[in-house]
Amino acid sequence: MSGEEYIGRADDSLDATYEAPMSLAEYVDTVLETPGIAAHASKYMLAAIEAAGTRTVIEEGEEKERYRFFDDPYNDGEHAILGNTEVLNAFVDDLRSIAAGRGKDEKIVWLEGPTATGKSELKRCLINGLREYSKTPEGRRYTVEWNVAGAGGSDSALTYGDAPVEDEDDWYESPVQVHPLTVFPADVRTDLLAEINERLDDHIDIHVDGELDPFSREAYDYLEEQYRRQGAEDLFSAVTDPSHLRVKNFVVDVGHGIGVLHSEDEGTPKERLVGSWMHGMLRELDSRGRKNPQAFSYDGVLSQGNGLLTVVEDAAQHADLLQKLLNVPDESRVKLDKGIGMDVDTQLVIISNPDLEAQLNQHADREGQDPLKALKRRLDKHEFTYLTNLSLEAQLLRRELTNETTVWDPDSWEELETWIQEPVTVSVRDDVASATDKELAPHTIEAAALYAVASRLDASNVPNGLDLVDKALLFDRGYLMEGDERIDIDDYDLETTDHDGDHGIPVTYVRDVVADLLHETQDRHHPDLPVEHVIMPRDVLNAVAEGMGDAPVFSAAEATEYEERVVPVKNHIFGEQERDVLDAMMRDKRVDEATVEEYIEHVYAWASDDQIENERGEYVDPDPLKMKVFEIEHLGRFDEDNYDDNDPDEAVEAFRTDKIITALNRHAWQRRDEEFRVGDVSPKEIPVIKTVLGSHDWDDVKRTFEDFDPRQWDEPPSGTETARLKQMTIENMVDMHGYSEAAAELTSRHVMNQVSYRWD
Repeated sequence: MSGEEYIGRADDSLDATYEAPMSLAEYVDTVLETPGIAAHASKYMLAAIEAAGTRTVIEEGEEKERYRFFDDPYNDGEHAILGNTEVLNAFVDDLRSIAAGRGKDEKIVWLEGPTATGKSELKRCLINGLREYSKTPEGRRYTVEWNVAGAGGSDSALTYGDAPVEDEDDWYESPVQVHPLTVFPADVRTDLLAEINERLDDHIDIHVDGELDPFSREAYDYLEEQYRRQGAEDLFSAVTDPSHLRVKNFVVDVGHGIGVLHSEDEGTPKERLVGSWMHGMLRELDSRGRKNPQAFSYDGVLSQGNGLLTVVEDAAQHADLLQKLLNVPDESRVKLDKGIGMDVDTQLVIISNPDLEAQLNQHADREGQDPLKALKRRLDKHEFTYLTNLSLEAQLLRRELTNETTVWDPDSWEELETWIQEPVTVSVRDDVASATDKELAPHTIEAAALYAVASRLDASNVPNGLDLVDKALLFDRGYLMEGDERIDIDDYDLETTDHDGDHGIPVTYVRDVVADLLHETQDRHHPDLPVEHVIMPRDVLNAVAEGMGDAPVFSAAEATEYEERVVPVKNHIFGEQERDVLDAMMRDKRVDEATVEEYIEHVYAWASDDQIENERGEYVDPDPLKMKVFEIEHLGRFDEDNYDDNDPDEAVEAFRTDKIITALNRHAWQRRDEEFRVGDVSPKEIPVIKTVLGSHDWDDVKRTFEDFDPRQWDEPPSGTETARLKQMTIENMVDMHGYSEAAAELTSRHVMNQVSYRWD
């Protein structure tokens, strides 16, 4: 594209964002056509969140509907909140209740949790989402601007200087984004809102209860006084004439509908909440013997957030303000000065670490005499926790180490598993002029994430026969495979507890450990291998565990507890690496899907005791020999003793009925409203067949490669079967699982080192 074309795109973007100012009458007509644009703060926030849609996720082993708004879709996922879907859904439910006026109007939403749990991301996500929604036609946000120049002569013009200004410079926007409908007298506004709400498509009515802000009231009163003196008949029409009042849309942002009070912000409570007086201006402005709202700096958090959202970040640093906020949700009003009040329409959200709760409970032993009791009653707490899903933690860790921002939204667990296990390349700058690509080998991110998750899980409710890794896998995908059997989480009677995710290894600690490993240059693996640029799963697990004793973030007891939890993680990751090596070694011996599908067709025909029609329209007769050969050679479950010639015994028959036919019938039942053919079922949907398609053990290797010796793997003699098999295995690991040659070498050496101990 040329420079002019980019300029044109920018023009189109802004043209779609902003509208020309309109008269008050035109605004009312627009609202009657599109009622949602007049929504009050909580209703507008709810609409913005719902407009982004939902998606289905699995967390803690359960399917949940998640609002895409919290994936930061307008910003390519840069500040997406990973996990905590139930907390976010509860936050939205609160908004819905507040918007509808169902008993939570007086509540201040409180989001609490330890560091690195997504609270700050929520703030950024809200800002991004509300900003972008306000650029859409259905999300337009409006306020008013005033022009009093010429209404009563230059001496009384509503300006900030000594001389009157002209043209566009004479227009002054409401400094607190006041709602345009507040211009109307109360009785007229009531009738207008009734008509607007009749045209709404949802059950939550719009309410605009406040009055004009002090700045706008000053302009309105001045104009009203001037036209009343002139004897104007239609006083309201004169005051709100387009030459004096315009309705304009604005893009929501910090300072314009969103107020954010940061931890480092200073000033008196009044200054932080609403702003401060500019004393040098008072003598230059006609305020009729009192302080003039024009001489007020509306830079307090409530002033900036009026009309939409007010966020107090790191609220423990502003605990003195919280009691000042007590009546804001109740009365929707604050004072600029003793004689000047301001109505506000904003959703209050405070964000804190657990230290705020300690401050709030400092007088808890006084029970009924607790001076903070009224404040605590108004706080509606939602607690963010550490992630307890492997896939979410893996995604978060990758985001911390790379520039990836895309939110994972897989179509299946198999696809998600691939993303969790795949290698990651990180560019590490060695000096000002150069950078080196370092590889996190396959399963390295998975290992680090799994260890962090295992440290956060409550060990007291792990079902018999399982460990914390099993619990982590159940939380992530909702089931475990025990042999051929798929056991769902509900069958284990496993539920989350209050301790799941409330403590553990923070992602920031793991990130820093991995970052340190990436910046190391020495070879940790083998002096003869140029593999200093490869980080292996065991490197990360050892470094994370060994560094806890010196890390100030952990107490001595926590460090001891978490160090012990690394063992099952190491065992699981080794099993994954072992599977990769076996798959690569036995790649040419795997059963192709066509052979598996043929077997399934014959089993179904055998069970039907008749011909069946496959998806190709061919009629299939059961072939006892083909079934027998498949079950002996490929499944490895039976031998010749299980057959009388080609006739199966009871064990084979039970296997065919329980493992194959049951799965087919289940699929047929799920598709009972459609025509069902055996070919409609993917072999991978049958657990025992899924195992056959890609699972081998070391006995298979022994039978297939009789002269193979794993003890020779590091440096196999030239011309031996071990040398040929190693070369093929390395090539297949690269091709099948995304390993680099160096990572494949290191992984296969690690696996063979363990296998050699039990080979004989």
